[in-house]
Amino acid sequence: MRFTLRQLEYFIAAGETGSITQASERIHISQPSISAAITQLEQELDCQLFIRHHAQGLSLTPVGRQMLLEAKRLVEQAGSLYSIGKAARDEVRGQINVGCLTTLAPMVLPELSLSFTRGFPRVTVRPVTDHQEALLGGLHRATLDVCITYDLQIPADIDFVPLADLPVHVLVGESHPLARRSAVALEEIVEEPFILLDLPLSREYFLSLFYQRNLQPNVGYKFFQMDTIRTMVANGYGYTLANVTPRSDFALDGRRVVRVPLSGEHRPMTLGFATLRQLEPTRLQTAFLNHAKAFISDAYIPGMVPPAMGRRRV
Repeated sequence: MRFTLRQLEYFIAAGETGSITQASERIHISQPSISAAITQLEQELDCQLFIRHHAQGLSLTPVGRQMLLEAKRLVEQAGSLYSIGKAARDEVRGQINVGCLTTLAPMVLPELSLSFTRGFPRVTVRPVTDHQEALLGGLHRATLDVCITYDLQIPADIDFVPLADLPVHVLVGESHPLARRSAVALEEIVEEPFILLDLPLSREYFLSLFYQRNLQPNVGYKFFQMDTIRTMVANGYGYTLANVTPRSDFALDGRRVVRVPLSGEHRPMTLGFATLRQLEPTRLQTAFLNHAKAFISDAYIPGMVPPAMGRRRV
């Protein structure tokens, strides 16, 4: 299809007025432009749309009358597309697809989503949880509108807005000798079994903390699920490193875990939201992002002990 909506609009104006001159006055386009558009349209459709009467205007051919009805229908349908797009931009309503890192989702996502929909009851939040690489892929495919995640290897075409810095800490069981320490260094635990969060980019982050100090951790276990890791830690299978600080001190089996600050300078995980740079946000997306910025900070994180409180326990 090589004709354009603009050519159809010129054709409709000429067909309804029966005159190139009147069509020109009606849509404020020059007469030669309208004449050229009609000629091109006839050539593309391989049919005659008008009978030209010298100095007496135009009259539609039988096929021209049929084409006029279809052309008006097409232009109206095209106009409805603009209306849909405008509604998406101008109204805080509809569905927003929110991705969230699996380690953050149980704490952050429910309260954040609920508080947003209370303020905007015509909005539906569709949550998606996954690891970092999958979330960024969802932004690139436009299946996700925004992601709540960490600043781990963010591509150049993704905008990341930081909300809170989460320091790394050591997580041990209640009976572990380090549980009553005020802080612990990596050198003190490097020989003990390390229970590693084995998710893309997360594992590289935790292992890099050792490698930067020329240390080789003793990785005893690897799991994808943080709940499994917390239960293993609570039962004395080893320690783990983490940035999340759930408000609960207990693993799923009821045994307690203890958070001990990690001494030394270590890069924190920065919690924030990510969006695809090339897509202009709708009003719905902008409202959600503004809500997230107002809702999450170093002083308050849904479901978590915020960094500003400086508590040892998780």
